[in-house]
Amino acid sequence: MVEQLNAKETKIAIVTDSACDLEPELIQEYGIEVIPLQIVYSDREYRDRIDITPQEVYDSLEIEVPKTSLPSPADIQAVFRRLQEQNVTHVLALHLSSGLSGTCQAVSLIARDFKDMIIEVIDTKTLSMGLGLTVLEAARECRRSLDFERVVAAAKRAAEKMKGYYVISTLEYLKKGGRIGYVAGTIGELLNLKPIISINEEGKYYTFAKVRGREQSLRRLKQILLDHLQESMAIVAIVHGGSETEARDLEKVAKEHPNAKEVFFGQISPALGVHTGPGLVGLIVHPQD
Repeated sequence: MVEQLNAKETKIAIVTDSACDLEPELIQEYGIEVIPLQIVYSDREYRDRIDITPQEVYDSLEIEVPKTSLPSPADIQAVFRRLQEQNVTHVLALHLSSGLSGTCQAVSLIARDFKDMIIEVIDTKTLSMGLGLTVLEAARECRRSLDFERVVAAAKRAAEKMKGYYVISTLEYLKKGGRIGYVAGTIGELLNLKPIISINEEGKYYTFAKVRGREQSLRRLKQILLDHLQESMAIVAIVHGGSETEARDLEKVAKEHPNAKEVFFGQISPALGVHTGPGLVGLIVHPQD
């Protein structure tokens, strides 16, 4: 075990995976290391957001719905080796929910081989910009303080507070991907019920609300946003899977609200888009004390 180093010698790195949905500019600005998940077709594989874009995945869903896979051991090892070479002393690795992916477990296993760094791996029990905003909070705390325990605590607090809500066009892709969780489907499809799904304490999908029709479900999502902003200041993220126009409408509502401290916007990672299919609009809220 490496002894705790004093603040002068401490060099902290933040690691996450490509399900975080952070824009490349933010990743670069804060020096965040991103391990790519894998998008697997019958005859080829791609590294998420490196070899394939979200739009390319959505455009080809009619032809083939690919599977997703956790990052390759080689990609995980490459990140840790790079950090070793940079004389990093402490690593905080924040990953998408273990209820949806084996990524966190894979990173934990490989981290054990790097004994010259103190590595803390956290299952954030969230995904998309819920993970992204948690990573961003950790990176910002890193700028404020070189106390590793404070950075870890800030990330844990953010992950616990994070709220995510997702409107999807169909449950077909969640069923195909085996990610249906606690979202019941068949009858709802017949009645044109559009569930608003969220993530529970186990980090699995569940039905937050059932709404009839697309328009009503988007209206409900807007109301959820306004309810949160009425309660407190918040950092807000809007994500979409091939539904930019509808997502922009929600972004406009957030940007015009005085309690929205920051508003982020982006396309959801292909590794997540595969399970939701085209038509996803997501809202992530990080309440600020």
